[in-house]
Amino acid sequence: MKTIGVIPARFGSTRFPAKVLADIGGKPLVQHVWAKASSCKELDEVLIACDHEDIFKVAKAFGAQTVMTDPKHASGSDRIAEAVKAKDVDIVVNIQGDEPFIDPETVDALAVLLKQDGQTLMATVIKEITSEQDFLNPNVVKCVVDQDGNALYFSRSPIPHHRGKNFALFPKNYKHLGLYAYRKSFLMEFTKWPKGVLESAEELEQLRALEHGVKIKTTITDHESIAVDTPQDLQKANAWYDKLKSTIG
Repeated sequence: MKTIGVIPARFGSTRFPAKVLADIGGKPLVQHVWAKASSCKELDEVLIACDHEDIFKVAKAFGAQTVMTDPKHASGSDRIAEAVKAKDVDIVVNIQGDEPFIDPETVDALAVLLKQDGQTLMATVIKEITSEQDFLNPNVVKCVVDQDGNALYFSRSPIPHHRGKNFALFPKNYKHLGLYAYRKSFLMEFTKWPKGVLESAEELEQLRALEHGVKIKTTITDHESIAVDTPQDLQKANAWYDKLKSTIG
């Protein structure tokens, strides 16, 4: 099955405009994401889907395959759907453009999940929450799953509610990491569906799939990453990069 990784790179972020071009260790953020994605074994192709000429030029300069997309897209899935519409691919992996330390093995595991399970239309990644602060933080999206690893719900609220129980004594709370894999045929249909009630309430596009009765398979990772949403996050990312660099030597 031909598999493509697409990095949606949006210029007009509300909290941090042009963040994908922000400098980390002398390179733009999106270049770090592209380098990680390019090392994935399960991706036959890696594409950056831009919405601004500045991003397009920078990505081309460091050697990435790049395509311009409509700047008016409401979500990364919409941008990716436009980018792959004419592509002869079976599986599309959505790789967030603001996570410079994304783990290639996690991306590969997500792609393999769809390759091995012909019934799965959409899959994503979750990680165990070890901090009660994260569990209560509305910016950390929580996920609950069934016994087969299918997502039951995603929420910015702490789920499940620990009625009368201490957080530390309640195992297996998961947070959602913004990596998705879709069958291309499903992605093209998914992006045509109207925004649902749950998606509108939580501002989480994956809920659109659940509202339509589509199962979202999850894979669990132990790898931690940093999403750069604010200038403060960029400072953390640079500190992490310096630490990694010193460790490697």
